[in-house]
Amino acid sequence: MRTPQITAMRHGGLEVVIAVLFCVVSLGAASASAPVRPFERAGDAPPRHRGDELVMDSLAARGIAPAAICSDAVFLRRVYLDVIGTIPTPKEARAFLGSDLPGKRQTLISQLLARDEFADYWALKWGDLLRVKSEFPINLWPNAAQAYHRWVRTALAENMPYDQFAREILVASGSNFRVPQVNFYRSMQSKTPEAISKGVALGFMGVRPEKWPAARMAELAGFFSKVGFKATSEWKEEIVYFDPWKTNAVSFSVTIFPDGAPATLKRGQDPRAAFADWLIRPENPWFAPNAVNRVWFWLMGRGIVHQPDDFREDNPPRNPELLEWLSRELVNADYDLKHIYRLVLNSRTYQQSSIPASEHPDAVPLFAHYPTRRLDAEVLIDAICQITGTTETYTSATPEPFTFIPEDQRSIELMDGSISSPFLDMFGRPPRDTGLLSERSNLPTPAQRLHLLNSSHIRDKFEKSKKLRTMLQSAKKPREAITLLYMTILSRRPTEDEVDLVMAHQAKHRMDRRRTALDLAWALINTKEFLYRH
Repeated sequence: MRTPQITAMRHGGLEVVIAVLFCVVSLGAASASAPVRPFERAGDAPPRHRGDELVMDSLAARGIAPAAICSDAVFLRRVYLDVIGTIPTPKEARAFLGSDLPGKRQTLISQLLARDEFADYWALKWGDLLRVKSEFPINLWPNAAQAYHRWVRTALAENMPYDQFAREILVASGSNFRVPQVNFYRSMQSKTPEAISKGVALGFMGVRPEKWPAARMAELAGFFSKVGFKATSEWKEEIVYFDPWKTNAVSFSVTIFPDGAPATLKRGQDPRAAFADWLIRPENPWFAPNAVNRVWFWLMGRGIVHQPDDFREDNPPRNPELLEWLSRELVNADYDLKHIYRLVLNSRTYQQSSIPASEHPDAVPLFAHYPTRRLDAEVLIDAICQITGTTETYTSATPEPFTFIPEDQRSIELMDGSISSPFLDMFGRPPRDTGLLSERSNLPTPAQRLHLLNSSHIRDKFEKSKKLRTMLQSAKKPREAITLLYMTILSRRPTEDEVDLVMAHQAKHRMDRRRTALDLAWALINTKEFLYRH
């Protein structure tokens, strides 16, 4: 049986949820003739660079109207979530929204790309792709998983050129504890040349080679046929090395690269090095396109080639000129991935509203508006913890040394796919078993909705939050308290209609300020505006 307090929160809060949802026009439901505030900005913006021109040209060719430019409040929240996986603080939101400086969006992008959280969040993304996981079925073991994650995060923090990043992984040899890159070869569910080559192709070419003819697949596997593995006397240490005498290796001196070019190998040469040198060449048809396509997918919610890890002839890019332009930009910038981030984030295409201006079926694949999509599980729980000043508890299915997680660590900082929580599992965190992007599921489920609406886990975070209590006590007037909550949760100021709605709710139920504020906070985290990137 529910306690009276929970019943009041649930019924009163639900009223606010419904009212807020109808008070603000639903995301994606507006017409082009009626710009919606606070989601859109008045006026238009010209293309920022050649990439924007290519997007606009493809839309114009099909008679598709692009969306309006998003408001400052929407951009602020969007770019924080997309770049550092974190919502802005009220102080950060007030500073940005109150600034009249020209170019403030560009300045904010540069600041976010330089923050520590950038490396934290993108190490999480790459951790999914590179299968950083200590337990079954990857079995890197905790010590190696931590070393692997630390190397990836350091590479991102120092902005290691992407060609160097890939090559260091592919040619690495040594101890899994002391040369972290070798854990790439240990993170395959099988250590056969065929399994390794599939992991390489998926990660660095965006290709699923199991769809290739058998002969072509065998040629690719040949480059990884002399990868050796051996244990040492140290607990769970393993050496990965080039084994020229491997008895089950394919014996060859001439083989063929995936693009059909012949590869001549010298006696005693590690074929992995020959493959890596071929892969990172500027003219390689997969390497740079795959890299920029993944960045575009991660920032825009959809790849130019979609799915981003399924490059093949019968799945062509929807805008091949855009993919080619971005690839050239990466190569010309000496494989500086942050250059690609800046191009995308500063583009008119990225800064469009999520409210479509056209119902054309090609509007989504041709990027006529920013796509709404639910927050990643790690980002969502971190946001709730940031709002309430609370923490989460994480565990490993097979506890071992080094799996202790400090209470104040955020989910986006988790280095090991085996360390999780019931919330992360429920909200679609990937198991990191295959490296496929489809392992992560951000589709909402009834269980997720019920958890956010009615679980003691979420309720206790708000009911027992000292941070919210202190914040509300600092507000001198009810209107100020409402504004504080909107800035904290949605990173924007409330509209007049929203303030009137909450004040009417308080008067109707004769509730004190604290109870009203808790109902409002609980209502806001259940809105699409909070749960989704938009």
